[in-house]
Amino acid sequence: MTVIGDTAIPRIPRGVRLSQDRVRNRWILLAPERILELDEIAQAVLVLCDGVRDVAGISCELAKTYHAETPEIMADVKEMLGDLAAKHFVVL
Repeated sequence: MTVIGDTAIPRIPRGVRLSQDRVRNRWILLAPERILELDEIAQAVLVLCDGVRDVAGISCELAKTYHAETPEIMADVKEMLGDLAAKHFVVL
């Protein structure tokens, strides 16, 4: 797993696309010869991975949205983005 700092700026790389599958009513990440079905939380995080916001900013935004503590959200965001970065679905 990739270790991610608070100031890392995640984005979805070229060749990977965040998309809504309207037929099955789900969000997915599409990459060459790969597809990853996302849950509601993963979709909320990835929508904020715009290449401008850092992990701390993303975590603060999600903490406000979900009425949760920022440190708890940040730990989960870092873990998820680390897993996705290791699989090349996200770059930092």
